[in-house]
Amino acid sequence: MVRGLFTAYTGMANEQKRLDIIANNLANAATVGYKGENVTNQAFDDVLAVKIRDNSESYNDRRIGRMTLGVKLGEVYTDFSQGSLRQTGGTYDLALDGKGFFTVSVTDKAGNTSLKYTRNGSFTMTKDGYIVDSDGNRLMGESGEIIVPTDAVEVVVDTTGAIYADGNYVDTIMITDFEDYNYLKKLGDTMFEALDGALTVESKASVMQGYTEQSNINVISEMVDLITVTRAYEANQKVIQSIDQTLDLAANSIGKV
Repeated sequence: MVRGLFTAYTGMANEQKRLDIIANNLANAATVGYKGENVTNQAFDDVLAVKIRDNSESYNDRRIGRMTLGVKLGEVYTDFSQGSLRQTGGTYDLALDGKGFFTVSVTDKAGNTSLKYTRNGSFTMTKDGYIVDSDGNRLMGESGEIIVPTDAVEVVVDTTGAIYADGNYVDTIMITDFEDYNYLKKLGDTMFEALDGALTVESKASVMQGYTEQSNINVISEMVDLITVTRAYEANQKVIQSIDQTLDLAANSIGKV
């Protein structure tokens, strides 16, 4: 009976985690370049199966499988499917049509610089001519950090990522893609870090100037999942209430007889 309480508890904890992820997805439904997350669930293993003694294992009885206490969470994974493109007309608003990531140079509090990857193409230009994201991280080109002449009247970015200032070539945006996205670790809402073993491949994505990629969150689908999670959570609550009533009856009523 107590095992049933724990099983219901693990179900509630599982739904709480799913609820947290759905809430985060909904909160970032309007975040440029955001990629939705989800979590896998693993049901408890097959139990109560016993291998009847036979000659395969010296005629010894042995339990098959392992008794577990209910559902458990699997891994949290990211949906890397592309979001819709929205036209903004901004000179430094960039979007990728296809697989790949913008490469940005990130400096931490200790002064260490590393490369990170993002689909958030809402960039601006600093007074020094650097193209940066909202956190000040600098966009990388094939020649290093991109610097655009501050006195340029017209800046054009073609679909290959080549940047021209008043018709003069400046640099080409570094677009990085990976063979296996399982080697990417999410940092914050839209940034990714490559883990050891990540292999880069050539990106065939096209750069779209004057556009941004919206999040790939389907709000309606997330709301439906939210209702499903709520009902599953309530069902586990009712299981706990039922077991609690049964234990109360056993302890306070039957025990008096």
